[in-house]
Amino acid sequence: MLLPVILFYVIFKYAPMAGEIIAFKNYRFIDGIWGSEWAGFHHFQMLFASLDFWRILRNTLLLNIYSLVFGFPVPILLALLLNEVRREWYKRTVQNLLYLPHFISWVVLGGIVIAILSPSTGVVNLILKQFGIEPVYFMADSSWWPVVYTVSGIWREAGWGTILYLAAMASIDPQLYEAAKIDGANKLRQIWHITLPGIRSTIAILLILRMGHMMDVGLEQTLVLQNQSVLDVADVISTYVYRVGLQNMNYSYTTALGLFQSLIGFILVVGVNGLIRKFGERGLW
Repeated sequence: MLLPVILFYVIFKYAPMAGEIIAFKNYRFIDGIWGSEWAGFHHFQMLFASLDFWRILRNTLLLNIYSLVFGFPVPILLALLLNEVRREWYKRTVQNLLYLPHFISWVVLGGIVIAILSPSTGVVNLILKQFGIEPVYFMADSSWWPVVYTVSGIWREAGWGTILYLAAMASIDPQLYEAAKIDGANKLRQIWHITLPGIRSTIAILLILRMGHMMDVGLEQTLVLQNQSVLDVADVISTYVYRVGLQNMNYSYTTALGLFQSLIGFILVVGVNGLIRKFGERGLW
């Protein structure tokens, strides 16, 4: 049963790593990977000397920090709230509504977000007009765009993240809650002293995995929501690689960028995993 999974990772994850050698060559499609001229660290030198690199690195890190700080706790909070719901039909209904956006393409969700925030016909600006507030160009304002990006990301992924936490909560011994009630602990104390410690290892593992993506911003969401007016905050590594690497066919340069991105992600995973183990929690290894 594991064979298809192993083959998937070998073929689509490990085998393509051989192509990373493009970062050290002046790759030409006609010469192929092995026949292209060797360039050494030339593309890395160009990368670190480029002002565009530092701009997209800053944007990538900032958007990921916003998503981590504001988005990571939301599934935990939702799982804690849903865990206290006793009416099963209501709990299932809320869960389905929360999970639904995860299965919808960003092309559709992005269109919904843009329509809701439209300065002329959007629901948000229509409400602001009722209070005498001038329309806000959310999607064309560099100060508002990161907020829209973060909130829309939470909207799509928060419900899906609650699944893992609810599964972890289901493994907590119910007798612990009964003992806590006998001792006079209210709901908040039960959550603080029983529920949260019971899912602490799950939180730690998901945090480690999340840190591995601190240098990676999804292409679909950013590409759908960004426009020329907000490129100073919306242009990230993935969109830069798409534009410069694929559209302009500068493969070696963007492969060097991708290799740097992967290396930093690996360092973050190893570092956070070691830090969590020092606090007595089980890491990935």
